[in-house]
Amino acid sequence: MYAQLRETAVELAGTLWREHTVYRERGGGVVIRGDHVRRWISLAPTGGKDRALLRAGRILDGGTTAPARTEVVVDLTVGTAELATVCRRLLADVAAAAEPAPGSGGAGKRGRKEKPGRAAGAVRPGRRPRRERHTSPGSWFVLLCVVAVLGAWLYSVFGGTGV
Repeated sequence: MYAQLRETAVELAGTLWREHTVYRERGGGVVIRGDHVRRWISLAPTGGKDRALLRAGRILDGGTTAPARTEVVVDLTVGTAELATVCRRLLADVAAAAEPAPGSGGAGKRGRKEKPGRAAGAVRPGRRPRRERHTSPGSWFVLLCVVAVLGAWLYSVFGGTGV
């Protein structure tokens, strides 16, 4: 099965991208990596004859691969053009999922761009400002109840004897 996956992956890679790397996965599948477009495609055996699990994902900063965003089971007997069409659809889904939603700007802490005109620690619209208090009044109440119960137990054990 690996030989069939490898052969299909090499043909598919040549159809999709001019620059690509094809290598074997640990699980017996084949990965097509397009570093210039920051995307990857994986063909893995499914257990069925002439069928493979096709997955697509992003390549993150530093070259590590993000988990698959989309996956589909494909029939390997169809032509390379049909497989390339399925791959392009999956890659389009990955690209759409990678773009920030309209109006969200960027969060900043994970390598994305900051929204212009706002400081990194500024309050986001629609959210309450964070108070710097670490212990809420509810926590103080629970702590007071625990101390009261402990005091009542100590009094019942040691107090009231009139020594």
